[in-house]
Amino acid sequence: MIRTLKSLSVLLSYPTEETVAALPAIRDAIAGEGLVAKAERGPLLALVDGIADGDIYDLQERYGLLFDRTRSLSLHLFEHVHGESRERGQAMVDLKEHYARHGLELSTGEMPDFLPLFLEFLSTQHFMRIPSNDI
Repeated sequence: MIRTLKSLSVLLSYPTEETVAALPAIRDAIAGEGLVAKAERGPLLALVDGIADGDIYDLQERYGLLFDRTRSLSLHLFEHVHGESRERGQAMVDLKEHYARHGLELSTGEMPDFLPLFLEFLSTQHFMRIPSNDI
């Protein structure tokens, strides 16, 4: 589960050469850990293959057009919950404090509600796994 969450974090981050180099490990985590349901695993692995086969500059341009210019697809969680309201600022402070209590110190430029960061944080936490037939 930990590797899958980290892999999803990487897939939702701005594509770099390091991202492309990590794709075999990402594929193994998604296919092997069983966190992603079978129905979603195929399309997710197709995305991994598409990134592997893509030109890095095209991938970066598509990422910017998709996530940076489309507000409804923002990777900042609190934008969807709070919009531009005052509550968003307090929610950011609270989440940053939560991270700190669990050993994650953010650098100055990082927004605590950035989905890839949140997934990476989750990948460092220990969870009890519930068998899928119990859900």
